[in-house]
Amino acid sequence: MHESLIFFATCPKGIEDLLYEELISLGGMEPKRALAGVYFKGGLQTAYRVCLWSRLANRVLMPLSDFKAKTTDDLYDGVRSLVNWHDHMDTAGSLAVDFTGGRSTGFHSHYAALRVKDAIVDQFNERFGERPSIDTKRPDIRVNVSMKHEKAALSLDLSGDSLHRRGYRTEGGIAPLKENLAAAILIRAGWPDMPQKHAPLLDPMCGSGTLLIEAAMMAVDMAPGLQREYFGFLNWKQHDQAAWETLLQEAKERAGKGAGDIGMLFLGFDKDRNAVKQATANAARAGLLKFITFDCQDISMLKVPETTETGLVITNPPYGERMGAKKSLEALYHGLGDRLKKGFSGWQASVFTANPDLAKHMGIRSKKHYKLFNGALPCRLLNFEIDPSWYMHERGPGRLLSDRKGAPVPDSGSEMFANRVRKNLKNIGK
Repeated sequence: MHESLIFFATCPKGIEDLLYEELISLGGMEPKRALAGVYFKGGLQTAYRVCLWSRLANRVLMPLSDFKAKTTDDLYDGVRSLVNWHDHMDTAGSLAVDFTGGRSTGFHSHYAALRVKDAIVDQFNERFGERPSIDTKRPDIRVNVSMKHEKAALSLDLSGDSLHRRGYRTEGGIAPLKENLAAAILIRAGWPDMPQKHAPLLDPMCGSGTLLIEAAMMAVDMAPGLQREYFGFLNWKQHDQAAWETLLQEAKERAGKGAGDIGMLFLGFDKDRNAVKQATANAARAGLLKFITFDCQDISMLKVPETTETGLVITNPPYGERMGAKKSLEALYHGLGDRLKKGFSGWQASVFTANPDLAKHMGIRSKKHYKLFNGALPCRLLNFEIDPSWYMHERGPGRLLSDRKGAPVPDSGSEMFANRVRKNLKNIGK
């Protein structure tokens, strides 16, 4: 039954291409991109490997059936009649149901999930006179139903809980990055190629330390799911324990070997002493604290570490109104750019922000940028080369001009015209 199956790995919007490449590297066959995920083929062991090793996926779903459902009664009938649920669990087991896509159907998501649950337990009652229980936290199986218009896709969730929850972070900072988004940022920043060159990594506003911990995981070849205690397949009736134990043993051996080979600096700073404590605790839980140094330090004190190697400065600075006033944020980004220009020539830098306009105050032009999403919030990852050819210089209060050849330098007449256009746009809208 498990020789060749189709699976769907979900992910945050904007990183489908990265997940596509990752799945190929993990043995997924015939990958096919979709919105917020990638389909792939393989045996059950392939799906287990993705659950254990994917740094980017949220969930790994195994499709069971799909059918039309114009009403919640149709949904109930399809779930009850098209799948033999005793193949997947016993009457003494537990289940949970996730339902998405109610907007495209007019279904109330909570009610639709209840109908799916009723369909499964009613099938057991009819056949055995007993029914499984409900456990929303750690069920024996987690059922996923995704609706698009009148089509229902019924799947088994092999991950059980979102794979971004690695198990090391019990507390985050004010606005913590999800672990798989942090991994995507690091990949887009070019980090996976840098450990071979023993390049140092520095986060001057590290918060709960997620970027550094994920980077260290990559450097030591640690499977991101290695410390998770729960997956959705562990109590599934068709679970292959021998295959899973083989994968776990391999992952432990790789992490042990990688930890012995590491030879680079990981430095994290934050002006918030509580954030530094959280980051330290998170790194300790991940088993990576011996590789990462955290300290309490303001951005104004940032300086290049004592190393002969050039590396990567990567950070997720504050960027929202809730995080601080506009002027203070502008000063923060300006300070970051100033420290980079004064001490980090030859380094790379990456800044993840939902407000790219703030990054202009760094005074450095980005070499490349990527569109990503932090939840539903559109963001940009800006990659910089710390080199004078990319610097901008100030001309008047708050105005930055490029030093690069051929960059236009506006005169007073064009500035007056531009200001008039801005004023008119503000009054009349687009």
